[in-house]
Amino acid sequence: MDIRTLGTDGPQVSALGLGLMGMSGMYGPADEAESIATVHAALDAGMTLLDTGDFYGMGHNELLLSRALTGRDRDATVISVKFGAQRGPDGSWLGYDARPAAVKTAAAYSLQRLVGARRRDRLTEALGALDLPLSQDDLDAIEAAVPAGSAAGARYAEAQLASLDSERSTSAS
Repeated sequence: MDIRTLGTDGPQVSALGLGLMGMSGMYGPADEAESIATVHAALDAGMTLLDTGDFYGMGHNELLLSRALTGRDRDATVISVKFGAQRGPDGSWLGYDARPAAVKTAAAYSLQRLVGARRRDRLTEALGALDLPLSQDDLDAIEAAVPAGSAAGARYAEAQLASLDSERSTSAS
């Protein structure tokens, strides 16, 4: 697994990180045992960057990650945590980009991104992209097929956004 330094003097992390949002019911029911096994498989494959948020499953995600790291070397991991979905005066998410990046053609093309995997088989597929050589011609073809800004629309359905917002349900009362 390639290692990269975050920023100038930041920590060193794996070139590919594991996004945990899907492990807390954001994309439908998740199997907790499989989620923990997937985190273990990611760590065993050399992934050191794990991404969570306190609003993923209303805190479930961080508790899941705690259980997954039990007995593991926590100092060998870098955990990216987003705290609280902040809303602007109009109720919109601050920092929320309603125009997501275009289709993820290959994880090898977007190594600056996290891979979201709820199951070990999907993690294995994503890790396989690290061995996929892409030439400059390949990268140019991907850019031409899916130019920046070509995808539009919300990243999540309104129902999913509502479940990400811990404040929406309490502010109405």
